Amino acid sequence: QVQLVESGGGLVQAGGSLRLSCAVSGRTFRSTFMGWFRQAPGKEREFVAAINWIGTNTYYADSVKGRFTISRDSAKNTVYLQMDSLKPEDTAVYYCAGDQGRYRYGLPPPHEYVYWGQGTQVTVSS
Repeated sequence: QVQLVESGGGLVQAGGSLRLSCAVSGRTFRSTFMGWFRQAPGKEREFVAAINWIGTNTYYADSVKGRFTISRDSAKNTVYLQMDSLKPEDTAVYYCAGDQGRYRYGLPPPHEYVYWGQGTQVTVSS
């Protein structure tokens, strides 16, 4: 059915950049929003960024505003997270997620995300 596959993680020095990708497939996929979340060791999963598929709305956690950019390529069914000026605090497993398709423009609450990828590790060294 629905499958989300992240890629692009890796090891980078502080101040460097990475671009994560999330490829979506599945005939039952009907999300209106795609989001990026992350989870660091010993911490709860936290919201990072979100975008609706029509591209009119983006949302970011305060901790990444001005440094991360979320985008999508509808023709490729792919969502991206461009991460610049990376900090050691950004070290985490990053997950992409799709919502239930009940929000058009406003940010869906976390419980609305029902499709999840397996995650990709991002490590930022100081």
